Amino acid sequence: MRYQLDQTARKTIIFRIRQIALVTVGTLINVLLSYLMFKSGLPLFLDTVGTIIVSAFSGMLLLGILTAVISNVVCSIFNETALYLAFFNALIAIFTVWFLHKHSFKKFGKTIIFAIAISLFSAVSVSLVQFIVLGQDQTSMIVQSAQNFSSAANFPYLLSFIIVNFLLQLADKGFSCILVMILVRLVSEETRTAYTSGVWLQRPLSDKELKELKSMRSTVKHSLRTRNTHTLVFTSLVVMILTGWTGLRLYSQNEKVKKTESAWNTIKTAATLIDLERIDDYLKYGEEAEGYKETAELLSKLWMCSTDIAYLYVVKPEGEYGKFIFDVDTRAVEPDAEPPYYPGELVLFEDAFKPYFSYFEEGRPIGPVETDDTWGWLLTVYYPVKDSLGNLKCYVGADVSLRYIAEYMMVFFVKIILTMAGFFILIVAFALWKTGVYTSIPISTMTSCLERFATSGEDQDKLDENVRIIRSLDIHTQDEVERLYKAICKMTLNQAEQMRDIRHLSDSTLKMQDGLIITMADMVESRDSDTGAHVQKTSAYVRIIVEGLKKKGYYAQKITPKFISDVVRSAPLHDVGKINIPDGVLNKPGKLTDEEFEIMKTHTTAGKILLENAISSVQGENYLKEARNMAAYHHERWDGKGYPEKLHGEVIPLSARIMAVADVFDALTSPRVYKPAFPIEKALEILQQGAGTQFDAKCIEVFMDALPEVKMILKKYSSEVFM
Repeated sequence: MRYQLDQTARKTIIFRIRQIALVTVGTLINVLLSYLMFKSGLPLFLDTVGTIIVSAFSGMLLLGILTAVISNVVCSIFNETALYLAFFNALIAIFTVWFLHKHSFKKFGKTIIFAIAISLFSAVSVSLVQFIVLGQDQTSMIVQSAQNFSSAANFPYLLSFIIVNFLLQLADKGFSCILVMILVRLVSEETRTAYTSGVWLQRPLSDKELKELKSMRSTVKHSLRTRNTHTLVFTSLVVMILTGWTGLRLYSQNEKVKKTESAWNTIKTAATLIDLERIDDYLKYGEEAEGYKETAELLSKLWMCSTDIAYLYVVKPEGEYGKFIFDVDTRAVEPDAEPPYYPGELVLFEDAFKPYFSYFEEGRPIGPVETDDTWGWLLTVYYPVKDSLGNLKCYVGADVSLRYIAEYMMVFFVKIILTMAGFFILIVAFALWKTGVYTSIPISTMTSCLERFATSGEDQDKLDENVRIIRSLDIHTQDEVERLYKAICKMTLNQAEQMRDIRHLSDSTLKMQDGLIITMADMVESRDSDTGAHVQKTSAYVRIIVEGLKKKGYYAQKITPKFISDVVRSAPLHDVGKINIPDGVLNKPGKLTDEEFEIMKTHTTAGKILLENAISSVQGENYLKEARNMAAYHHERWDGKGYPEKLHGEVIPLSARIMAVADVFDALTSPRVYKPAFPIEKALEILQQGAGTQFDAKCIEVFMDALPEVKMILKKYSSEVFM
């Protein structure tokens, strides 16, 4: 056992080394080709060649996705765009494995369609990433080609950009597919299997077993694999979104803090540029006041140096209004901006500043105050400017525009999602592989085997075969699943052995019961001097008739294997009631009188009573019920003229109707003290004449069809009697 474990561990290590080597080679191909394209300035990525090769070569999602993500992470060192394409390249690995399972890379037409499909997908994804994340394509050759095509074909620029990218991607993916087609033809199936068979922590399942497993899962409302997949995907998505959102919040807060600090520094510097003694002149004369233009120019230069400030101004608060002293003209940078307020112009403060009116009166700093109105999304701070005596003269205000932060946050969020999506799909693939190998597949295969074992019933061969199949699974997950598997192996083996012991005991019991039945029948027969081998012959005839009825499909609902067994085993007891008949009547050499015949007929009711008493003391022995029916009613007639109850047609139990034919035929062909044996032809003629009147016609039909067997039995026991 220890040796087997060592062998399994050694094989697992070898498989892992092969898979790591395959992923390493695929990653190197991606990185080297991508680096060459990047350095040469060619508008190609070639970062999925190794991914497609690994996916097609191994047929494993995990290896293909792992190659894609690692390759793009490494390529991001020299090409930022590569990191955001990891998710899309992982999807290409998924498409490749799906194509491999559905089709074949040996078929040229299918491979071309596949290359076109993934080229189109790559073109759209690359174009969107370049437009959303980077603003435009980094490769000027693609931009120029797209612009020329857009002008010539009168197409929208984005559509033209996608078309140009599609043509480039078609060359990229076409090259990859050609390499795969060559490798598929050069490398044998056994070699490729060497990279995938190691993923099993049990005996690898055949295609037939995998189909049975898939069929079984389809009957389950919520399979373990599906539930785990949903849970994993949902959890990963929530974590990814929360992480992205948290990153955005932290970035936004950090940017606001930085912009606020910059605004405070700017307005504090601006406060030092204002001549407080001339404030009244500035308000009264405006630009005509001495020193106004010089101060305005200094404030404008300060604003130009402070890239974070959207608006810089100086106001004097008057209640709910602010009277402008300076307002830096921003039209030099933004031609569409509104003209500045002129000196002395009153402007109503926004509603967001109402809670701060007392601050204006007290001369306290205000802000940051965040507003979003006609002026856009702004963050505003006010710094009080006081004279040497502490009297408030004015406020310097600065507005920081947060609009570009929102725009950048959107791009930042997309970057986070795309970056995490690549790792997300890798984590999901790894977790699904882990769940499948360690939990889902072993449990599903055990369930399938146990269901077959449970439906084996009493068939010992099926039980033994299913035990062999279960033990051949060789599940070695080294966890609770393996312990469960070993417990199941032990349980099924014990149950199969118990069934074998029970069957042996049952067979012994049946043989003993059959022996007792024969003994009882022989005791009765020994009192009847004329019934030589009657028990053996009638039992043989009963078997011929009941099997003939089954073969022809007569009474199909009634004739089951259990019924056949019960009838054949019970046949020797059909005359058990004769034990109550006096010897003088039973062995009378001549014809019975009417009174004696009435006594003889009581053997049917006597047999019925005897066997009913046996049934009541031995519960569950159904074969005795058929013995009772045959003992009680084997002298009934189809036309209702028999005894003891004058039953007719199918009201007479089928076992009794079968026994009636066997009993009469043996009586006709056997010698009695009161008559010689009839020739077999005469006996058969009598039987045929009684079909539909004395006998069930279907029983006579199958009896006549089996004449060769009947004659062999008759010859066998007749010779034994006269020997």
